[in-house]
Amino acid sequence: MKEHWTSLASLMGVLAFLTSILHTLFPPELRLVFLGLIRRLTRNILSSYAYFDITEIDGVSTNELYSAVQLYLSKSAAISAGCGTRLSLTRPVNSSAFTYTLSNNDRVDDCFQGKPVVWEHVVVPRQNGGSFSWRPLPDEKRGFTLRIRKKDRAALLPKYLDHIMETAAEIRRRSQDRLLYTNTRGGGMDPRGHPWESVPFKHPSTFDTLAMDPTRKEEIMADLCAFANGKLFYEKAGRAWKRGYLLYGPPGTGKSSMIAAMANFLRYDVYDLELTEVHTNSELRKLLMKTTSKSIIVIEDIDCSLNLSNRNPARKKPIPFNEPPVPEMRPNAVGMDDALTKSITLSGLLNFTDGLWSCCGNERIFVFTTNHIEKLDPALLRSGRMDMHIFLSYCSFPALKILMRNYLGIEEHEFDNGILSDLEEAIGEAEITPADVSEILIKNRCLKKCEAVIKSLEALKCRSNKSKVIGNVAVKTKGSEEGEEEEEQEKRALESPKEAKGTMVGCIGKEEKGE
Repeated sequence: MKEHWTSLASLMGVLAFLTSILHTLFPPELRLVFLGLIRRLTRNILSSYAYFDITEIDGVSTNELYSAVQLYLSKSAAISAGCGTRLSLTRPVNSSAFTYTLSNNDRVDDCFQGKPVVWEHVVVPRQNGGSFSWRPLPDEKRGFTLRIRKKDRAALLPKYLDHIMETAAEIRRRSQDRLLYTNTRGGGMDPRGHPWESVPFKHPSTFDTLAMDPTRKEEIMADLCAFANGKLFYEKAGRAWKRGYLLYGPPGTGKSSMIAAMANFLRYDVYDLELTEVHTNSELRKLLMKTTSKSIIVIEDIDCSLNLSNRNPARKKPIPFNEPPVPEMRPNAVGMDDALTKSITLSGLLNFTDGLWSCCGNERIFVFTTNHIEKLDPALLRSGRMDMHIFLSYCSFPALKILMRNYLGIEEHEFDNGILSDLEEAIGEAEITPADVSEILIKNRCLKKCEAVIKSLEALKCRSNKSKVIGNVAVKTKGSEEGEEEEEQEKRALESPKEAKGTMVGCIGKEEKGE
């Protein structure tokens, strides 16, 4: 037994001697490099996974990919996180939604195109080491580690990272408050040098609450979805990624509500362009250049904003070939009207919507509204500028049911069949706009449902009777005007033979005198 302890003591002495020699010949820095090399060789040879580190700060600048991964995992972390995963809740500035993020040194699983991946949030204390930096660095060193299988590396990279960047951009856009822009008065600039002023866009209109035929709404929503998801199609077809909508109809039929519903459906910003504040075509182009992608550019009541009925109302007389051309006066020449220098033309507006300058941004929608479509130039209405024409007419029976659900809280199954038929007949004869129907329902919203429906039906019948009276008067007036025109034509027909006869007699008398 004593011999065993003697052997163990001598062995430990040899190990201590070798350790001292190792420390003397190999400094700590060299040992760390050697251990890291062994660990890396072991991981590359024996492990079937590949690891990628994404740090928060890349040198002196912030790593954009780190922020994108953080946003991307906020979407999938709450869904795919296991029971033992700890999540952190945050709410960024100017955001209307909460986001989930991984806690320190925790991990979450993800899947892309059927390939599993693992994300780990690594947080370690930062060791300054006495180095000097112009930019103060955080006390902790943060980053994400991506673990994928080596055989999936070619299939995942860089497609998976591109998917993360696109998803993060969409999350960032949808979480931020949307804005309503208007061009500054007189074409000036705001303190930041931008020609647009903005306020938060809070309009509550949606396609669910829009008083319109449901079938027509489905067509519009399908067209908007096809446009928003058509990036590859527009690139393949060689077209600018934009689309034009023309909303026309009587006043009060919901054109502005339609625009708000489109913006809320796509979550786009809205640019309300006031043409009367734009002086020249160049200013119009500058305004277009300062708009962002994923936006709706609106020109309301375009027939009232400017005189855009034709391209050249005053045609010039042709110049003979044997005469030299007369030089024209410039708009800024002395004696010319100052209004000529401060106006935009139909050509400038056409180039704004479908010219080369309209391609300076992607995923933009142009919406024009008018009460009188017949006043607009056909060149403005063609496909490529106004691709979809949406007629908003008087309130129909399906629209009336939507309005009653919105204002009175009455669903269709709560109506009696007799009341439904009376409402359908009254709304068909009333020729009333959704705005007028909304006002009737607002006045009756405090009553009980049955009383509110009866009062609304009485108001619609009263409006229907007025429409019939107005229609009869219009028919009588038109008939009397036609009768007066017929009488005048008969008088002219009777007077024309007499005048012709007198003319013939006068001519004969002159001939006799001449003889």
